[in-house]
Amino acid sequence: MTDWQKLDEQYVMKTYNRLPIVVEKAIGNKMYDTNGNEYLDLFTGLAVNIIGHSHPKILQAIKKQSENFLHISNVFYNKPAIELAKKLVDNSIKGKVFFVNSGAEATESAVKVLHKFKINNNIEREGIVVLKKSFHGRTLGALKLTRQPNVYQDFPVPNYPVYEVEPENIAALEAIFAKEKPLAIIMEPVLGSGGVKPLSVDYLQKVEQLCRQYEVLLGMDEIQTGVGRTGNLFAYQHANITPDLILFAKGIGGGLPLGGIIAGEKLQDMFKPGDHGTTFAPSPLSAALGNAVIDELLAGQMEKGKSQAQKLWNEIQTLKDKNPSIKELRGKGMMIGIVMNLEAAAVSKIQKTLLDKGIMVDVTQQTIIRLLPPLTLTDEEIKFFIDTFSPLLEEVANV
Repeated sequence: MTDWQKLDEQYVMKTYNRLPIVVEKAIGNKMYDTNGNEYLDLFTGLAVNIIGHSHPKILQAIKKQSENFLHISNVFYNKPAIELAKKLVDNSIKGKVFFVNSGAEATESAVKVLHKFKINNNIEREGIVVLKKSFHGRTLGALKLTRQPNVYQDFPVPNYPVYEVEPENIAALEAIFAKEKPLAIIMEPVLGSGGVKPLSVDYLQKVEQLCRQYEVLLGMDEIQTGVGRTGNLFAYQHANITPDLILFAKGIGGGLPLGGIIAGEKLQDMFKPGDHGTTFAPSPLSAALGNAVIDELLAGQMEKGKSQAQKLWNEIQTLKDKNPSIKELRGKGMMIGIVMNLEAAAVSKIQKTLLDKGIMVDVTQQTIIRLLPPLTLTDEEIKFFIDTFSPLLEEVANV
């Protein structure tokens, strides 16, 4: 254990099981520890560094904005935030943006704006529908929507109704709509920590139809799937649907804390001064980085990332076809779940061995290797991952 690890153990609350690495710097798609070891980052800070680390456009934006100001207050007009809000709306749904600092705060804001809609319009419907194994955050308001008992079971949560339904079960969803008359549904177009499960286009389109039929508001949690990760700016766009509400965070800030909601035309004017707010969001610096990220994606990086994602998928599919250790391959774009036909301990060992060989990956639901690569992933880096991962599968198969 290094001195830094010892200090962390002594002074920092243990809310994460950390990997045994003290990061010194990160450039491009690589990270470097204090011993000088290099790692290919296929985790991207849990879907944050969408265009890699220390991207030139990010560094330019930091320099320019930091020379002007870092923080003002929401009582003043914030030019970088206004620019970013316009870009988000122009490339998603008609509406207005409310900025926060994180994904959990985005969920909290979504819950509040939905309830303001209920109150302002004297609507009797109440409650929010969510999908089983969904994840929407760890703060108390967001925790109510998160459907993973190990995450929420020890904490008090608000008492507004929440209805849980199996993904892809449209009959069960309609039954809840008809019986419970909920106010809204919020869903991840690809369940992230719930197993990297993409919702089908057919299902998403039928959900939208039911929402219009039963007057239920449709919210899409794009906190992990958004900002180009699945090949479109937002994953719901693959299904050609129009949500009433979009939650975003993670990749939008270019590595700095930033999130928010895009409230569609029904919801855009629900908040009045004093209804909601935050001291720091949107940080002018985070918003400046958000503009740099969106500009880079729309200038061609999103399309390049889509092409690289397909190459990576093809290579992993080839491994799956010849190796029984891989049970299933699922996800969308640069959001990949490799479902292993192995015990949790074996999958954990693969993750550790990959790390020892210079590759960072995540594991979710104990037996799913989750890849969240940057859109800037190169052919050489794809080859390095496959050439390293493939022999490990052979070793496991021969045990």
